[in-house]
Amino acid sequence: MDIEDAVACAAGATQRWQDGCPVGPLDGLPIGVKDLQNTKGLLTTHGSIRARGYIPDSDLPMVARLRAAGAIILAKTNVPEMGAGGNSRNRVWGATSNPFDANLIAGGSSGGSAAALAANFLPLCTGSDTGGSLRMPAALCGVVGYRPSVDVIAHPTRPLGWSGISVLGPMARTVDDMALLLDVCQGYHANDPLSAPSVRVPFAELPSIDLKDLRVGFSEDFGGVPVEQSIRETFRARLEVLGPQVKECRVADLDIGEMDRCFDILRAESFGVAFGEAIAKDPDSFGKHIKDNVALGETMSLADRGWAHAEQTQILRKYNALMAEFDVIVLPTSPVSPFAWTQPYAEVIDGQKMDIYYRWLALCYRGSLTGGPSITLPCGRDGSGMPFGLQVMGPVRGDEGLLSAAKAMETLFRRSEQTARPLANMQTLPHSRVDLRSIVTHPPDLDANSASSGADMRTAV
Repeated sequence: MDIEDAVACAAGATQRWQDGCPVGPLDGLPIGVKDLQNTKGLLTTHGSIRARGYIPDSDLPMVARLRAAGAIILAKTNVPEMGAGGNSRNRVWGATSNPFDANLIAGGSSGGSAAALAANFLPLCTGSDTGGSLRMPAALCGVVGYRPSVDVIAHPTRPLGWSGISVLGPMARTVDDMALLLDVCQGYHANDPLSAPSVRVPFAELPSIDLKDLRVGFSEDFGGVPVEQSIRETFRARLEVLGPQVKECRVADLDIGEMDRCFDILRAESFGVAFGEAIAKDPDSFGKHIKDNVALGETMSLADRGWAHAEQTQILRKYNALMAEFDVIVLPTSPVSPFAWTQPYAEVIDGQKMDIYYRWLALCYRGSLTGGPSITLPCGRDGSGMPFGLQVMGPVRGDEGLLSAAKAMETLFRRSEQTARPLANMQTLPHSRVDLRSIVTHPPDLDANSASSGADMRTAV
């Protein structure tokens, strides 16, 4: 948004609040919107050279709800190309670095949103999450990222409307702020067959719970995911704080299926539908990660796809049975501390080489397969002095209960400097040793004046 327009909108909101007639709960609040999400009149590039001048003529329904609630859409936040990957860098805008150390990643694919929140540029941001795109960057930047149950926020742009591994969601610095945004964004849309036309949940007014009533399960590795020893040690230290305050805290067996293979197939299926035809026509306009996902899908059969959907169903059922024993399950969000932004992904974790670029996100994407909600809470710093995120999972469609538990945990962790949300100091932030813009090969087309400049844009995430 033009700065003068934003200032004028803010002045109007101030007057409405003073007159006691705000247009909605977000009236006047500046919001950052992930650059995969259409914003009327504002560049929506998807981090892709194909869309570097794309200006949509309509809002994504979630964005429309934000505007209706009075939000000022102030900025678009950076992503990896088409949201593919855990490092928010692309050939249009360059790289997003971590506000705690400009030489390190902010995570992805909602890395721009996480960095903007941690740097205090914006109070609220949107994101999306297939394999951790809300949770991972929030954890690495010391903010809150929430993956809701699949029916909470309508996602009518998914190419496979009946596949719920991709969801839209909110990001903020606190649970309360995040819940305020979630409250506005929730809702049914007829073009999303998984969204629910149900009674609204008052997320902005979460019920209080007593930690002493909470049954907590925990896992260091989600059924065998490689996790660096230093992250395991930090996680154990957080359990020592949480454990004595809850009703019970014991190991949860999260070995509930062939989760990696299942996710590989479902992800490749979605990317193939979204980008396969366009890549066949113009492969040079896509980066390696997008093409690798599509190529992986081309090696798979109908039997593979059928197996994956059946396996996800079994994962859901096993998870439901497990959650009969617990109210929430806690685990680390990231298996590693933030690494150099020049490194595309974490290639080796705890001595194990990753077989594909997104495998390091397994602590998150395995949870995506359950269909249940998951939140990452900032919880002090890890052994490298960077933000540590505690992931908390809840039962399928148990969003309100999970968020109430997360708020109670947040209150507990605030009592100690060791576990409180770390704060980035932008005055002492070390500058990146490498120009963050060095990978820009196709800068945004700021003179674009037509929605037609974005060729049939789709998203798989």
